[in-house]
Amino acid sequence: MNLVEAVNSALREEMERDDRVMVLGEDVGRAGGVFRATEGLQKLFGEDRVVDTPLAESGIVGTAIGLALFGMRPVAEIQFMGFIYPAFDQIISHAGRMRNRSRGRFSVPLVIRAPYGGGIHAPEHHSESTEAIFAHTPGIKVVIPSNPYDAKGLLISAIRDPDPVVFLEPKRLYRAIKAEVPDGDYEVPIGNAAVAREGEQVTLIAWGSMVPIASDAADALAEEGIDVELIDVRTVTPLDSETIIESVKKTGRVVVVHEAPKTCGFGAEIIAMINERAFLSLSAPPQRVTGFDIVFPLLKSEHLYLPSVERISAAVRRVMEF
Repeated sequence: MNLVEAVNSALREEMERDDRVMVLGEDVGRAGGVFRATEGLQKLFGEDRVVDTPLAESGIVGTAIGLALFGMRPVAEIQFMGFIYPAFDQIISHAGRMRNRSRGRFSVPLVIRAPYGGGIHAPEHHSESTEAIFAHTPGIKVVIPSNPYDAKGLLISAIRDPDPVVFLEPKRLYRAIKAEVPDGDYEVPIGNAAVAREGEQVTLIAWGSMVPIASDAADALAEEGIDVELIDVRTVTPLDSETIIESVKKTGRVVVVHEAPKTCGFGAEIIAMINERAFLSLSAPPQRVTGFDIVFPLLKSEHLYLPSVERISAAVRRVMEF
């Protein structure tokens, strides 16, 4: 099963299990979503539970917040992360604050799904990677799977979570990889990172679409005799700091990889956390391999923007040679 099929499987099984779960967004019904993640769901569950909405992101999320407050479990789809900005006010001012505002009397069990990131030669506004904005917003959980197994298990956990979750799907991986994905009910807990590869000399930290690239870099570095431990963050917030700190204390060297711009990217937060809790374990200054502080480039130049095996390998060599 590929990643987009895993998303579809999670939605279908949760809708079968719980009739409060519903899907809404642009073209999610008859068309099955822009990437076909909701294909077939309207035929199975009807137009009242798989709702085609107008092209109005603020309205989609605002409606979903209201549905969640009145007992439903809505999953709102935003077609691309770059289209989510009109819904910021609803997410930041209402979804993320309702539990605090009502002193715990109300919560918003809402999932906002959005394909994110570059690598598919998309036009402007289709390749954003702004997870750090949501990670900076109290009350919002941010989940980013890197493979089909985690995509299904994490989405099931997100739908069952009592609070709002922004679920970012790496669209360049939608059909790039296949993996064994169980039929039926299983959860991947929110807030647990995965050690995707065990190693002893340097910790490589990545999430979403950067995990396979980092894995390829680890393979290449192994041929040079460099033993890399790769951590798949899985959940940006809440961050599994324990797994990261444990690895850094073991290796003493760390490189963080993300495709978002460098300045104020979530890699900066991870390195600050490492400096606070494991500074004396470090044998070299931590490094970041990121996108650049520019608008995501158009088609022909996106390969120059996105972190590559070569850029990651060079950063690992720098911390090894320090």
